[in-house]
Amino acid sequence: MQSEGRKIAVIGASRGIGAAVAQHFAQKGDRVVSVSRSQAVAGEWIQADISKSEGIKSIADKLGESALDALLFMGGVWEDGAFTDQYDFMKSSDRETRFVIAVNTIAPIELTRQLAKNLVKSDNPRAIFIGALSGLDNSATAEVANTASKFGLRGAAQALKLALRDYKIGVTVINLGNVATEEVMTDIEEGRSPQQVPIPLTDLISAIEWILELSNTVDVGDINMQQKR
Repeated sequence: MQSEGRKIAVIGASRGIGAAVAQHFAQKGDRVVSVSRSQAVAGEWIQADISKSEGIKSIADKLGESALDALLFMGGVWEDGAFTDQYDFMKSSDRETRFVIAVNTIAPIELTRQLAKNLVKSDNPRAIFIGALSGLDNSATAEVANTASKFGLRGAAQALKLALRDYKIGVTVINLGNVATEEVMTDIEEGRSPQQVPIPLTDLISAIEWILELSNTVDVGDINMQQKR
């Protein structure tokens, strides 16, 4: 039977996937802590810039010693013009590369370390990170920083399983194709991205729910969600 009243931290909760996930769990009655730079759409908002170490520390400080059942890292950034014909690697700055990797790879590592003390207080703690199909072997896309960051995230998750073995925290990366967020649908409709059928947000949320509802005897590694067309 599904537990009620879980405390869930959703990172990147102001738009896109993170906003949809935060709204879903808040509407179910879970206690949602929404982390983002701009105003979150649901839950208790913690304003923080996770590209900076002080932003990550501020999240841990505000959560204090409270128990946390799940860390859902739904945030992510990419290069200007990524996934459209406008992207040009040679015009992407070093600063942009460092920012993408800071948010997509370094932040999940540092957040997990900072919040492990909170997660260990749960009977069934989980950390779920949004990856990308481009982070799989031989599946890279032209967006160099984003692809590198997603490869790094998968490696970090595999190492976190070992580093946090005594904490018994389940660690999962969901590697996605395009998801039907407002931004993705706009790019398709306006011709910046090719015609396609993105992954419904409801399917992604169902996958997250499934992981959270598993018993504490089961861990899940990578989940790959691909578009059929």
